[in-house]
Amino acid sequence: MVLRYTEASVAIATVNLETLINFYTQLFGEKPIALIPNVYAEFQLMGLQLGIFQPKKSYELEFANATKSNISLCLEVSNLEAAIAHLTNIGYTPPGKISVASHGREIYAYDPDGNRLILHQAKGVNDH
Repeated sequence: MVLRYTEASVAIATVNLETLINFYTQLFGEKPIALIPNVYAEFQLMGLQLGIFQPKKSYELEFANATKSNISLCLEVSNLEAAIAHLTNIGYTPPGKISVASHGREIYAYDPDGNRLILHQAKGVNDH
């Protein structure tokens, strides 16, 4: 038996809901497709839904005391330098350098809660 599903989504829990909504609105240049103030926002990305939610009060402490995030949101981009410039423009300059791997070039960036964004440009796309 296998798990049957119709779509996949990623959900990020945060006690800084408005900050993350603003970050992802600026990053994607789009407002959430669903918004419940102080509770939830949802962005429709190409092939993926990204949900951001405010944990219930009984769970807030668990999320607020997290020392690191285990999520990595991987975004394939056509121009890595343009993506880095956009992140820098909205105030979130990637802290490291572009790395080169057999599959292409990538760089790590972070949202306001420290969730990792992996921006990846496939090998052969605008190679330098």
